[in-house]
Amino acid sequence: MPLEHMQTATVLPAMERRQAGQALRKIVPRSLHAHWAPSATRRDPVDILLEAGRHRIASLLPIRYDRMRASPFAFFRGGAAIMAADLADTPVTGLWVQACGDCHLANFGTFASPEGTPVFDVNDFDETLPAPFEWDLKRLAASFAVDAQSRDLGDRTARHLAGAVVQAYRRHMHELVRLAPLASWRSRVDVIEVLDGVEDPRLRDRELKRLDTAVEAGHAGYPKLIERTKGRWRIKEKPPLIFPLSGQRDDTHEIVARTAFESYKLSLPEERRILLDRYELADVAFKVVGVGSVGTFCAIGLFVTRDDQTLLLQLKEAQPSVLAPFAGPSVYANQGQRVVVGQRIMQTVPDLFLGWTEDRGDDQQCYIRQLKDSRLAVIGADLAEGALPYHATLCGVTLARAHARSGDPARIAGYIGSGTAFDSAISAFALAYAAQNKADWRLFVEAIKAGQIDAHGA
Repeated sequence: MPLEHMQTATVLPAMERRQAGQALRKIVPRSLHAHWAPSATRRDPVDILLEAGRHRIASLLPIRYDRMRASPFAFFRGGAAIMAADLADTPVTGLWVQACGDCHLANFGTFASPEGTPVFDVNDFDETLPAPFEWDLKRLAASFAVDAQSRDLGDRTARHLAGAVVQAYRRHMHELVRLAPLASWRSRVDVIEVLDGVEDPRLRDRELKRLDTAVEAGHAGYPKLIERTKGRWRIKEKPPLIFPLSGQRDDTHEIVARTAFESYKLSLPEERRILLDRYELADVAFKVVGVGSVGTFCAIGLFVTRDDQTLLLQLKEAQPSVLAPFAGPSVYANQGQRVVVGQRIMQTVPDLFLGWTEDRGDDQQCYIRQLKDSRLAVIGADLAEGALPYHATLCGVTLARAHARSGDPARIAGYIGSGTAFDSAISAFALAYAAQNKADWRLFVEAIKAGQIDAHGA
């Protein structure tokens, strides 16, 4: 089972595990990771996308495809299934971790801990599954190369950014090996420290001020998303991206959402169930989110106390991971549970209300979390715009910390080494895969022009 691959960190002393990682280079030379070329049996990327769409809400697929055609990077974000199949054709180390599964630069960001402290971490786990560590790292490095080329920054910058990701990952993994397991497990990326490290003083000061404003605004609730009208709280409509489920002629979706929110409480630890029971579900609405998630069932639940304190929880459908055909199915039959367990393993500060639905009579499995505060998320997005090399380093460090929580940092550190050989190999792969992604995007755009795919905005 995949989990057995990850349960090696206590078998041998760290030095011996590091040596085992070094010995692995003879079986899977690091230079092999530099190569990318599509195999003769590679599936048509458009066919992969269309097949994935068969399991999604058909009326929302044109929105998904319209968002994906915007740029090669937008296509990359929505094409996790394509790259998962491609990664399965690359050399595999056998060093398993709890993988993100859809590891790209836009799936890292800032969010508030339960204490309200802003932290930086991986923030999307829809595709999480145990898998070889290099799959996440290759996708993350490639995302920076794709993004750089989408901005017309050139191949040299694209390769440099990919290299910065891997270098940061490698160096931090070596640092984590030297820590006690408890210290490594507790390590986190503090956003204030992140911003203090930005060299550009204007960017640093601007983002620190925006961070203070976002944190203060977060305490005020969700004024842009909810309102109180005619004596009751409701979620504001923003059709076709947010629309109410209550009061519709066909109340099927509302019943599904309300039932899911109720059954989800069974997955919470008892003390958090007590906390949630202090709120009542006042309204539910459908919400179209992201790029890769468009077409899956997603709802917002507005919970309110008798004293008008509000809480927004997001319900998202969880389908089998795109890694499953290649890394093996999850040990959890409930895909919502798969996502929740993966997030709890990878994140230093998991969501206080993270849980999954337990309705065994419904095959639409979901997980639930607090709705992300977009005001905080913008901090990470703007940092990526203004300081790409720093953001690449930040993401590399964060991924190493997340992988070390489930994998064996000593074996990984031993394999990747202290020099730049591994960095160079993954950078070369990232650049080659960026070219592949651009070619796939062009095929996708041509399919839209030919009428094979319906794409129109919201």
